[in-house]
Amino acid sequence: MVRLETIFCTFLLSVAARADLKARNCSEVREACASRGFSFGYVPLQEVPGENLRVCPQGNTCCTVEMEDKFGQQSKQDFETLVDEISHNLRSTFVSRHKRFDEFFLELLENTERSLNEMFVKTYGKPYMQNSEVFENLFAELKRYYTGGNVNLEEMLNDFWSRLLERMFTLLNSQYVITEDYLECISKYTDELKPFGDVPRKLKAQVTRAFIAARTFVQGLSVGREVAQRVAKVSSTASCIRALTRLMYCPFCQGMPSVKPCKNYCLNVMKGCLANQADLDPEWNQYIDAMLLVAQRLEGPFNIESVMEPIDVKISEAIMNMQDNSAQVSYRVFQGCGQPKPAGMSRSARGVSDVFTARFKPYSPEERPTTAAGTSLDRLVADIKEKLKTSKKFWSGLPDMLCDGDRVTQGNSTDEDCWNGHSKGRYFPEVQKDGLTNQVSNPEVEVDITRPDTNIRQQIMALRVMTNKLKNAYNGNDIYFQDSGDEGSGSGSGSGCTEDCPTESESPASEAPVVEADRSEPVGASVPLHTPPVAMTTALVLLALTLQRQWR
Repeated sequence: MVRLETIFCTFLLSVAARADLKARNCSEVREACASRGFSFGYVPLQEVPGENLRVCPQGNTCCTVEMEDKFGQQSKQDFETLVDEISHNLRSTFVSRHKRFDEFFLELLENTERSLNEMFVKTYGKPYMQNSEVFENLFAELKRYYTGGNVNLEEMLNDFWSRLLERMFTLLNSQYVITEDYLECISKYTDELKPFGDVPRKLKAQVTRAFIAARTFVQGLSVGREVAQRVAKVSSTASCIRALTRLMYCPFCQGMPSVKPCKNYCLNVMKGCLANQADLDPEWNQYIDAMLLVAQRLEGPFNIESVMEPIDVKISEAIMNMQDNSAQVSYRVFQGCGQPKPAGMSRSARGVSDVFTARFKPYSPEERPTTAAGTSLDRLVADIKEKLKTSKKFWSGLPDMLCDGDRVTQGNSTDEDCWNGHSKGRYFPEVQKDGLTNQVSNPEVEVDITRPDTNIRQQIMALRVMTNKLKNAYNGNDIYFQDSGDEGSGSGSGSGCTEDCPTESESPASEAPVVEADRSEPVGASVPLHTPPVAMTTALVLLALTLQRQWR
């Protein structure tokens, strides 16, 4: 009987030993490591003592110190790759949209200049070609402003109209010798005479606010692109790498390579590793809101496309206005600056045929050039607005995006079937809030909340500066700005326009501007202008009409 009991106990011990031996088998770990491309010098066939492990649970293990070290390197690489993949759409959105908008605005400028040149050559001929550098300089300065040059838009536009007045006055008074000193005197009366009617004032407001909005919006896309690219390049601390190793690869050491981490466990690790990125979110969200505000302006009163396409029509109206009122303008200039010396007959006769005599005809819709970048500004803006809206709260949402699905965690597993950092089972600690200061009690990652990431702080400051500039652009104002390429931009220009900005409908291009020639007091003049007697005015008007009939 005793012998029978002894045999039975030996059998039970043998069965238990076989079961224990099976539980300690590491063949599944060896296969999983090989499938992932790991090349270890040695992988245990069955569990070995793990007292030398520094990250994963000690005790019986399927890992060696060499394996644990390589798991640490791989977990860092996996983490960086995951963040790069998740942020790819955001980064590519800013890269591609910045390129599209930049191409659109530059091509719009080129198309507008080409359109004006072709139509003015056809309409005005020789007088225009002899003075085309005035218009070339206008577009060169507009382009220089857009591309980041230090250009004051208001001063530049004032200078354009002054140069145009000098050229036209000389052409329309070719029977006189107009010296440089005399032209300087004429410029003093530009504001009072309003030789081009109200076109310069309206066009200055429209061009200034449209270019400020366009340039600032593209600069905003550039800043967003740079910030996204720099923040997406995560730098992991030693504590973060240990936590990532424990999260992703310590199940291998426990003989459970197919078991993935619990979601809440994953969230605590990612919130600790991405604490600084989450701190970017408040400034990032304000920047996105400011971008959306300027995008609204681009669709409405600050639409650079609607301002630039008819600019040839508007400048032509100003030229026609100057020609129609040339006699009155000339007389008042003569009153203030004196009578210029008469020119010889040959010059006078030659000048008569050189004045602007033709009326301008705008393009028909069929003749207009293909819209820049193959689409309209409205469509570009509608597209980027949707992209911007979805990018809000991106950085604080990174941990959730990393831990959702099956990238890291066991997507649809129960709380009992996941890795909790120690074994297979439920994860009990509370999920931490976002941001650096909220990681003081993070159970998975040791975070030094007294040392913010320098790179992240720099990006926060870049966003803050850009947000301020966008808010100014929304109101039609410009402030000095240097982009990431250290290119200076215009300073001090802007219409000061706020919510109640005049729109295109309030200053239609088809209406000829009214000349305000009769004003009792000069503005900024060094020599007073006097209202001529009625008889003399009547005689001059009749003379002017006679001369215009001859010119035409």
